[in-house]
This record gives sequence, C-alpha cells and structure tokens, in this order.
Amino acid sequence: MVLFIEYPKCTTCQKAKKWLVDNGVEFQDRHIVEDNPTQEELNVWIKKSGLPMKRFFNTSGMKYKELGLKDKLADMTDEEKTALLATDGMLVKRPLLIGEDFALPGFKEELWKEKLGI
Repeated sequence: MVLFIEYPKCTTCQKAKKWLVDNGVEFQDRHIVEDNPTQEELNVWIKKSGLPMKRFFNTSGMKYKELGLKDKLADMTDEEKTALLATDGMLVKRPLLIGEDFALPGFKEELWKEKLGI
C-alpha cells in the first residue's frame, strides 16, 4: 500500500491516479489541501526521496510565484523551507507517491513503474 497525495483538480494528479488504478496499485488517497503534509512528514519524505528539497516545491504554482519564492529559497534554511511547505498544500509538488522506502514528487511513469515493481 502506498500513499498517493493529490490535488483532485490537478490534471496530472488525475492522470497519475488513473494510472495507479489501471495498474492495480493499492493506495491510500490524501487531499493535499484538506490534509496538508506536516513539516515532520516532509522531512521524512525529502530524505527518502534522495532529491534536492527544491523538487518538492510546486514551482509552476500561482502561490509559489505570488510569494516570489524563486528568489527567496536560496537564502532559506532547510528547516525554513519545510516549515513553509507545511503551511500550504498548494506549495507542494504534486502528485506525491510515498512508499516504504521512496518518495516521488510529480508523475513520471517510468520512475513510478520502477519503484512499484511494475
């Protein structure tokens, strides 16, 4: 069982969810705005992913642009970044697929296949 974190109106999330269903993957669904990831969860997931923290920011989102984060992130500590991500689900890259030993921000079918053993 994996955790699938989505914003239901997001077309990429819809595509990813359909892909999970079509491939028979059991998942727990979580709405990223109604149940925003906590700072603690984000810290665990970022570590699991092995990716730079910036990959967990929704850089194409309106909120990211409104806050001018492109210019501000470089001057923030990792703790400040995860605290900021934890304030608003719309700042977080989605969908997020969380497994026991992986965390994947965004939908890349080949990578999802590999991590899920499909």
